[in-house]
Amino acid sequence: MQGWPPTVIVALVWSLLPLFAFGFAGDQIIRAVHRLPISAQLVLPSIFGIPYWLVARSVTNVRGGWLAFYLMFPVVVTVLLWRAKQNDPQQRGNWRDLTVLLVLGLAVDLRWFEAAWPAHLIVVSKLILLDGGLYGFLVIRQLTNLGFDLWARKEDLRIGLRELIFYAPIAVPLGIALGFLHWHAYLPRPGEAALAWVFTFVFIAIPEEIYFRGWIQNLIERRLGRRSSTWLTALIFGLSHFNKRAAHFNWRYVLLATLAGIFYGRAWRQQHRVAASAITHACVDAVWSIWLR
Repeated sequence: MQGWPPTVIVALVWSLLPLFAFGFAGDQIIRAVHRLPISAQLVLPSIFGIPYWLVARSVTNVRGGWLAFYLMFPVVVTVLLWRAKQNDPQQRGNWRDLTVLLVLGLAVDLRWFEAAWPAHLIVVSKLILLDGGLYGFLVIRQLTNLGFDLWARKEDLRIGLRELIFYAPIAVPLGIALGFLHWHAYLPRPGEAALAWVFTFVFIAIPEEIYFRGWIQNLIERRLGRRSSTWLTALIFGLSHFNKRAAHFNWRYVLLATLAGIFYGRAWRQQHRVAASAITHACVDAVWSIWLR
């Protein structure tokens, strides 16, 4: 962040603030927003798009089309989920939920909106999409069993590490045998390892676990049950990695990510806690990045 304009730092903090606000004070925020008229509730998430304006005016040029998009996209998500709530009070999931999830997922996976951003700030775009989804599903849709907060629980740590212990003896030998993982005899400094884990937990594990487990597996579980939803969500998670680390279909990554998704799903479903699956996820990614690149 050294050398970044102050407005860029403000944009990054602005885009992270909803994640931490919902993580630590979600119930209070939901109650406060529900005191507003419904029209205000539906347009309020336009504020999530302000980081684009802050970044563009400092680093590139503000483009009216992109500015309109980032201001309106969270509102469109919110309106769709408001209508989903009205038409599906049992929360079994309907086409509006599916539309929101498809657009959010494909936008990130296929990098639809990255042309609007400098390469080192694409994470802000992803956070804006996450903020819109969190607001829509938590505040407006009020999706139950999502299980997202950032308050530490011993059970989250126990479950998350248990699933890591189950997954690692399968994934590490398989990954090495497939030539996907390569052992590096490297001992990082404690501070370096801790920083890598925290960064992975906040910017990768938590957003992906909210999306795949808190939203997708949660909704599928209502129709197919716990076991089938775990396997189907794991397959979707695995396929979302098809274009990672390669220009072609990376079947090795898909296979290992699908296996990982099974254990992430197991961690989430035990108590419907995103933090538990995010702990497993962050540990797997941190180990891979430090020792098995």
